Amino acid sequence: MSDIPQTFSKQERLCGEKNTSTLLSRGKYGNEQMLRYCYKDGEGQSRLMISVPKRLFKRAVIRNLLKRRIRESYRRQKGLLDAAPKDLLIIWNSKEIRDYNQVYNAVGAVLSKVARQK
Repeated sequence: MSDIPQTFSKQERLCGEKNTSTLLSRGKYGNEQMLRYCYKDGEGQSRLMISVPKRLFKRAVIRNLLKRRIRESYRRQKGLLDAAPKDLLIIWNSKEIRDYNQVYNAVGAVLSKVARQK
């Protein structure tokens, strides 16, 4: 895992209506602590999309804080997805604001589960 650059470039972001609708219709879902996730096999490299619903947190500052914590946790642990590239959507699913260590552990558990799936 040490030889993988800890970056989160534009190519690693999952965006676009076509990619999103394909992921949501053909993906597999799961839950881990405060996160809900959807994933499917990808091409090339793993890509990530993050969502923090406005119905849970009305203030954009809080939504951005949580997205930043998820993004940083993914960036530091993305080596867990080395075996096969996946497209991954992570959705915040709790009304509580969690500290970085809890988010880091939850994202690590999500990545481990997704990496084990064929």
